[in-house]
Order: sequence, then structure tokens, then C-alpha cells
Amino acid sequence: MFDKVKLALRITSTAFDEEIQDLIAAALADLGIAGVTTLQETDPLIIRVVTTYCKLHFGVPDDPDRLKASYDEQKAQLQMATGYTDWREN
Repeated sequence: MFDKVKLALRITSTAFDEEIQDLIAAALADLGIAGVTTLQETDPLIIRVVTTYCKLHFGVPDDPDRLKASYDEQKAQLQMATGYTDWREN
């Protein structure tokens, strides 16, 4: 996942590797807090939502409102998707 996020951020230097790793960890933690329990780093939907989170929080994004809305929507979709949470019907 790290390489894909770094590529999406258009970073080729190693100077920001630690910050990017921290952002990935923060994104996964945020998803966990939201109830998303399936956080496989090879899952394309998880990679996409983490990438969006990193684009929002890395540097100064061109359109932070659009990225925030996109991240929130992706997270909400995962929260409702079968197989991404452990919410059970009673």
C-alpha cells in the first residue's frame, strides 16, 4: 500500500516516507474507529480510501473540501458494506 500511496502523491524522494507511513496508519486507525474491521492492505477499496485520506492530509491539497467529501463518502460506503464491518443483525 505504501508504494501505491506514495505514487498517488507523486512523491519520488524518500524524504517524506515517515510522514506517509504515519498518514497511512492514521487513515487505517480512523477507519477502525468508524467500525471498518476489514483493513487488508491489498484490498483495492481500502487502498483507495487510504489514498484519498493521504491526499487530503499531505501538504496543502488543491481542493480540500472535495477530498474531505470524497473520503467521508468512501468511509461511509465501507461502513455499510457487507464484509467490511462486524455489525451483526440482532
